[in-house]
Amino acid sequence: MKQHRYRITVEHLATAKGEPSPYPAPLQFEVGNHDDLFKIVDILRQRELFPATATADAFAIGLKLFGEVMLENRDHPLFAELRPQFVAFMKKLKRGP
Repeated sequence: MKQHRYRITVEHLATAKGEPSPYPAPLQFEVGNHDDLFKIVDILRQRELFPATATADAFAIGLKLFGEVMLENRDHPLFAELRPQFVAFMKKLKRGP
């Protein structure tokens, strides 16, 4: 399957208590996705599902990363119960408001 390639970077800025991050380096990895994540983010921003752009961005990226892992591991027993609900959720999301 042809995929778009992405580099994902997560940098821990501060703890929940407001203390400096104990992690000296960001978590970074490369991953593929069958969708153009930037287009997905734009679509969800335009729909204004969430009041903050950062929330829409996090939702879109998290959902698409999770979905791709589930798609690539569709026979894994961990996803057996979740898969039908996830497919239904994605269809509803794609339909829009």
